[in-house]
Amino acid sequence: MTSYDAYIGKPATDLPTPSFVLSKPTIERNINQLHQDVKNLGIAFRPHVKTLKSLEVTRLMLGNGVYRKIVASTLPEIEGALPLVKEGILDECLYSMPIYPSILPRLVKLTTSLKIVLLVDNEQHVDILENFPGTKTPWPVFIKIDVGTHRAGLVNSSSALPALVRRVEESSTVELYGFYCHAGHSYACRTSESAVSVLKDELEGVVSASKLLSEKGRNIVISIGSTPTAHVVSTIREALPKGLELELHAGNFPCNDLQQVCTGLIPASAQSIRVLAEVCSVYPERNEALINAGTIALSKETSDLPGYGRVIDRPQWAVVRTSQEHGILGLSASPALSVLGVNEEMKDEQAVETFKVGDRVLLYCQHACITASAFPVFYVVDEQEIVREAWVPWKGW
Repeated sequence: MTSYDAYIGKPATDLPTPSFVLSKPTIERNINQLHQDVKNLGIAFRPHVKTLKSLEVTRLMLGNGVYRKIVASTLPEIEGALPLVKEGILDECLYSMPIYPSILPRLVKLTTSLKIVLLVDNEQHVDILENFPGTKTPWPVFIKIDVGTHRAGLVNSSSALPALVRRVEESSTVELYGFYCHAGHSYACRTSESAVSVLKDELEGVVSASKLLSEKGRNIVISIGSTPTAHVVSTIREALPKGLELELHAGNFPCNDLQQVCTGLIPASAQSIRVLAEVCSVYPERNEALINAGTIALSKETSDLPGYGRVIDRPQWAVVRTSQEHGILGLSASPALSVLGVNEEMKDEQAVETFKVGDRVLLYCQHACITASAFPVFYVVDEQEIVREAWVPWKGW
């Protein structure tokens, strides 16, 4: 039994602090909802494993083999998922960074276990693949389309896009798998209507790119998605493209976080992750308390809800400042507090009356992906907040 397993059967509040706590029932509800939406639309689904980076969650996201393809951002994520290939529930992985030379030898080794799909958005990527001596068979590639995030990809108006499509079609080293986009800017949406608008932009972006193909009617995949737009994917029923295979991808959706809640697309109760911290001191003169969860445990991400985390049962208290391992709890007003069920004006609470040294506090975090990356183990609890499992995530690059 590992030291992590020693906490199985104990209340979450008995865990060492800081700890990363997952509600398995909430994760399952979140995943099942998206699976149902995908099933109702009759489209393909490719979960991104970047958030919780673990066998257990990846297995759930794949529906235990109902869906058989993933997206990964790092090599440890792909390597960590290989047991699912042996289980017979995983066949393919898209490596989601535009390709670069040093990664190719490691990806070649992985192709002996599962199909690896690459991402390109520059003709130099084709040069690299054509000059790589380890290429034995053509690499399947997605061409990345930028639909507004401006992180990677080509906008449809770029003169480089038709040239890249022609280059991919003409090369014997690559074969076009499809067109891919990711609407990371959808995190700025604040209504379902705005999320639907971004979702339609995604769909239009990859469909428009597909019209650049010289060979019309060929079988290709158009892949769209982000967690905010995945929450409203059912709205594109009437706009499903004909003659193209539509695929949805998303990664944060099993977890959700304060950033997702602030989109207005999910309730606070859909957040499956919390950080357990402990009060280390209280300061009446400045009406603040000190906890042992700082920047490393919580990140410096924010949202419409100020602070780097919110006390779940006292959401007017936020982590208002952090240093490496220290977090400062203070009162923090915000109109957005209504999304956490706080509909009254902030009470004039006193930290010295609210917190005592040794109190355990559960915090909602701002961005699940970054917060999860700091913790060596995820403690998984049931509806009664009893630890039932300990999941060890994949780490590194």
